[in-house]
Amino acid sequence: MSNKQVVLVVGGGSGIGADSARKLAEDGYDVGVMSSSGKGEVLGKELGGLGFTGSVLEPKDLTTFVELAMERFGRIDAVVNCTGHGPKGDIMKISDDDWHLGMDYYLMNVIRMTRLVLPIMQKQGGGSIVNISTFATFEPDPLFPTSGVFRASLAAYSKLFSTQFAAENIRMNNVLPGFIDSLPSTEDRLARIPAGRYAKVRELSETVAFLASDKSSYITGQNLRVDGGLTSSV
Repeated sequence: MSNKQVVLVVGGGSGIGADSARKLAEDGYDVGVMSSSGKGEVLGKELGGLGFTGSVLEPKDLTTFVELAMERFGRIDAVVNCTGHGPKGDIMKISDDDWHLGMDYYLMNVIRMTRLVLPIMQKQGGGSIVNISTFATFEPDPLFPTSGVFRASLAAYSKLFSTQFAAENIRMNNVLPGFIDSLPSTEDRLARIPAGRYAKVRELSETVAFLASDKSSYITGQNLRVDGGLTSSV
């Protein structure tokens, strides 16, 4: 069993997920990293922890990841859910199959992972689940239709979950990023941001690390915007 706190990062092959894994390792966590690309497996091992290649769309992969983590560390104190991008397009042209795929990408992966780690956290007496969401959760953006729809659903799920399990010291919060410097910058998007710049990935990772840690022990059921004022009208 690990003598350190343990965090699992789902979808940690690149971007916010990968940098969050690095930040949490710097903070002293034992880290497990999963991604479908294989980059998460490399990163997890590079950080001295667990690396696993699997898809958030496959329940059996999530199960295997949790089982391997328990075999390796004997505990799970926090989970960071960070997925890629689901289907895009005009909302009237997205097929039924793509709507269902979007639900798997943005909502069901969190629900499935939560089912797996909840009994572990209950036995340990607490835990934190942090979901990387989007600025478009409450102010939908036509560029990301399935993301906005299902991450609004994730916000509702997180509130229900946090209310039910707060007394057991098990928390769930969502981080709502705006545009990040790991993506190509465009003038039209930049013009929308009051801060006048894209976020640095580490600015998101610092927020994730705070919410994963005991420093945020009285924060649960929240949707924290880290978007440079992009959704200040909400």
